[in-house]
Amino acid sequence: MGIEPTISAFHKRGVTLVGGQRGTFSPQGQIVVRFPNYGVPYIPLYSVPPNRKAEFEDFSNICVGFTTLTSSTTWLLPLKLFDIAREQGRPLYTSAPMVRYSKLAFRQTVHKYGVDLCWTPMILAKEFNRSVFARDSGTQSLPDPFPFPLTGSNSSQDFTLAANPTLVPTIVQFGANSPLEFARATSTMAPFVSGVDLNCGCPQSWACAECLGAALMNKRELVADIVKEAKATLTRDGYEGRRTVSVKIRIHKDLRQTMDFIKTVQDAGVDFLTIHGRTKAQRSSEPVNTAALSILRSHVTVPLIANGDVSTLAIASLIAAETGVDGVMSARDLLANPGLFKGYDTCPWKVVEEFINRVVRAPIPFKLVVHHLSQMTGSGGGGKPALLGKEERGELMECRDLIEVIDFLDRIKGITRLSMEHIDDKI
Repeated sequence: MGIEPTISAFHKRGVTLVGGQRGTFSPQGQIVVRFPNYGVPYIPLYSVPPNRKAEFEDFSNICVGFTTLTSSTTWLLPLKLFDIAREQGRPLYTSAPMVRYSKLAFRQTVHKYGVDLCWTPMILAKEFNRSVFARDSGTQSLPDPFPFPLTGSNSSQDFTLAANPTLVPTIVQFGANSPLEFARATSTMAPFVSGVDLNCGCPQSWACAECLGAALMNKRELVADIVKEAKATLTRDGYEGRRTVSVKIRIHKDLRQTMDFIKTVQDAGVDFLTIHGRTKAQRSSEPVNTAALSILRSHVTVPLIANGDVSTLAIASLIAAETGVDGVMSARDLLANPGLFKGYDTCPWKVVEEFINRVVRAPIPFKLVVHHLSQMTGSGGGGKPALLGKEERGELMECRDLIEVIDFLDRIKGITRLSMEHIDDKI
């Protein structure tokens, strides 16, 4: 009886969220908010378990983390993170968007071990806007106390929230070739992330055939329009200065084209850029063109992140020193060694333990778990020692579910169970 008047009061009067959206409690105990431009009447933002309703006497207790940015949480803004890294005399450390692998548990793990800003895998904006299946495919189960279902299904939100100081600063990357589609996706995700990013670097043939990814490097005016529309949408929704719009690109064979591209998107208001120092045609086995990055740095007036060949902390520092970039981004090497930005040359066992504990709380498909672990426990190349031998890794690959994996790792090395307080403090 004591808590029902509170629930009823909120249900009757609704709750004003950032951007003017109205939120209420649903009969099922969810806070729901209307997004008129999203194509669905209501989106549940938070499921309140019946046995926990008494904890939520004040709506702000529930909403902390996704409704507003306060003065105490502005440090999570990407541009502020650049400032902090600069004050510390180092580049910003970032994890790259990796298809299938940049999921929540991995982002939480690398953030614990030094990554300042994380990217999600690329999500196709058009499909994200139109298809419940596509939105659910980009989400994953995230058990209470942080369930943020995006579509009303049982699948929960894969995105950490920009406004909660205990959560991982996250950039959601979209693949798009339409200003409207990118803006709609931006509007939907703005409450949940630190910023949005446009992929202009994916070299895969299917993406280029759809005028996505690296194909956009030859359509700078279109990219400028996409940036402008997203910035206008964020301003309309009440996020001006509180969410960033960035672009991730590759270099052209003729750097003058890249310079023209950069000037165009800067004039459109892009907040920062990430440059992969290879052309669309170059393979990852070819070295990154640091000389090109250094030249381009002098033409960039916004913060710049260098992507490619960041295999150790020492190399990250060297690339930053040689090119003058403001941040560095790692992909495959971070996948093999999530402790890279803490200075570990190979993945330490405690990082494996951290990842397993994160996966238990924020599950991902089992095949991805095995792939992550095989990467972390392998040698990493260059004669670096492996956490597991060849036969042990073979046994790992034969595990049929997460329980078998944990039992196997317990038997081989031992897995420390992290407390719920440890997980909740840093989720």
